[in-house]
Amino acid sequence: MTTTSTPPAHDWKADVELLFEQLQHIDGKAEIVDGRIVLMSPTGVWPSLVSLRIASALMRYERQSRHGVAVGDNAIFRVNLPHRESFSPDAAYFVGQLAKMGPFEGAPVFAVEVRSAGDYGPRAERLQADKRNDYFACGTQVVWDVNLLSREVIRCYRASEPETPLVFGPDDIAHAEPAVPGWTVPVRELLPEDWALPEKS
Repeated sequence: MTTTSTPPAHDWKADVELLFEQLQHIDGKAEIVDGRIVLMSPTGVWPSLVSLRIASALMRYERQSRHGVAVGDNAIFRVNLPHRESFSPDAAYFVGQLAKMGPFEGAPVFAVEVRSAGDYGPRAERLQADKRNDYFACGTQVVWDVNLLSREVIRCYRASEPETPLVFGPDDIAHAEPAVPGWTVPVRELLPEDWALPEKS
């Protein structure tokens, strides 16, 4: 789980270019939030495998559709909100101009956030909801909240109905409409081989 500190008192927007220069040299995953570079905790085995499998499934769609690009973990998406300048989702799909060696300019149409061990509890839920709202404010159409400790493996939030997610379980066929038109993937194909349905509490 990431943490943030109190925003600086001065107008940090003047320092954005410096922040991005620093961000691209950080050894690890981070985002620019509230004028700070916020480091993100390393992930575990299951979240890492699942984010890679989602990106791989999106790559197959990319090759077939020839519209947009599949994006793996740790990419930088540059945005412009009053309190946020970047995203770094666990997987994504992007439609737009590509900046070669620089960050993606703008938000992805589809973003995936796979929960790690620290992404649980009331504070984590608030942070997840705030981040989804940021995605939608930047133009993202669909955000997946992937929870590997729940029977509701994927909660699919859409900008058109942000408070009413679709839920995909392990035996369902998931999608990211309307962000990735026609793309579907069996949830079971995304799960690690040793994944087991959590016992009912």
